[in-house]
Amino acid sequence: MLYGDLSGFRAYASARGNDAPAAAGDADVLAALQRASDYIRFFYVLGFISTVPDDTVTEATYEAAQIELGKPGFFSKTYSPGEAKVLVEVKGIRWERIGGGSGTAGEAMTPTSTIIEAMLGRYVGRGTGLGLRVIG
Repeated sequence: MLYGDLSGFRAYASARGNDAPAAAGDADVLAALQRASDYIRFFYVLGFISTVPDDTVTEATYEAAQIELGKPGFFSKTYSPGEAKVLVEVKGIRWERIGGGSGTAGEAMTPTSTIIEAMLGRYVGRGTGLGLRVIG
């Protein structure tokens, strides 16, 4: 599944002063767009708890594709569960495993773009637990 298209991505990026998609070959741009679509689909779309405008999903994909074009594989990190930890104390240098709080260790280890999170994060029911939630 691919969100958006080459010409739309190039126009979106160009309007924001990023000419890299226009300068790159179609194969590289299409690969970045596909990796970005995979990231948006698996990290956001599959977790949507409300309807999201298609253009918002497409624009978020274009944001991810700009990152992927510059750093292929940026949103596809491989890690071992033992690496899922955060620094909780500096003086005694102490690390704590991730997993107890909201979300999963996988979510905590996934790179996140603040603009994509601003565009789509409110539509995803991550770590909401039981209870009522009002959308809108």
